[in-house]
Amino acid sequence: MDAFSPIPALTGGVLIGLASALLWLGNGRIAGMSGIFGQLLPPARTVVWRLVFLVALVLGTLAASWLIPGLGVGGPGGAPAQLAAPPPGWNVPAPLWIAISGLLIGFGTKIGNGCTSGHGVCGIARLSRRSFVAVGVFFSVAILTVAITGIV
Repeated sequence: MDAFSPIPALTGGVLIGLASALLWLGNGRIAGMSGIFGQLLPPARTVVWRLVFLVALVLGTLAASWLIPGLGVGGPGGAPAQLAAPPPGWNVPAPLWIAISGLLIGFGTKIGNGCTSGHGVCGIARLSRRSFVAVGVFFSVAILTVAITGIV
């Protein structure tokens, strides 16, 4: 967080909130990524809007990277995004590390009945007590992880 710039962060937050509100008002659905993705396999009756949402999410990211060259971790002109590397000394190949991390995240969202986008953006906006507790746990664990690992 050496080069925090509030305008891109504010713009991103407004766009996420707008997209979540439009999905909720237009389709009556919560924009929780784990729920949207999790209902694809096995296919639910509402698979079409889920596919459209996920494809638009990927294509929107691709379009943003083309429209704003150099869009990266530090904003325009910042360092390009990189895959998360395993902790030093763990001797785990990066693809395996990412696969294990993804499985653990999937397991966590299943037992937590949602992910950060569902609870943090949509649940808190709906004043859901369960979401306030979930977000408190997310933040506490994140702070503890940074304190233990020293990785920011």
